[in-house]
Amino acid sequence: MAGAKKSKTARGRRQDRARVAGGQDYEVQYEAKKTGRSARAVKKAVKKVGNARKRVEKRLGR
Repeated sequence: MAGAKKSKTARGRRQDRARVAGGQDYEVQYEAKKTGRSARAVKKAVKKVGNARKRVEKRLGR
């Protein structure tokens, strides 16, 4: 009994890239390298303004 094949969309990927997972070291390191700030500063920014990438980058002064 085969179900209908689910089509793949970019929606989930786009939503995921719009966020910074503060608990994921690779994401914190990527954002730190991208903005030229420390990983500690990135984690602090995520805690302060939430995990939206635009707000985090704005907080970090990029």
